[in-house]
Amino acid sequence: MKAKKEQAKGKVKEAAGRTVGNERLTAEGRAEQMKGDARQAKEKAKDVLKD
Repeated sequence: MKAKKEQAKGKVKEAAGRTVGNERLTAEGRAEQMKGDARQAKEKAKDVLKD
C-alpha cells in the first residue's frame, strides 16, 4: 500500500512540476515514483519468498 501511495504522490509532483516548469519538482516526482517502484518490487519479493 505504501508503494502505491508513493507512486501516486510522485506522479502528482511530476505533473505539477511540468505544469509550472519547475525541473526540480519534476525530478522529485520521478524519484518518488522510482522509490515506490523499488518498494513494490521488494514487497513482491517478500511475498514470493513467503510462499
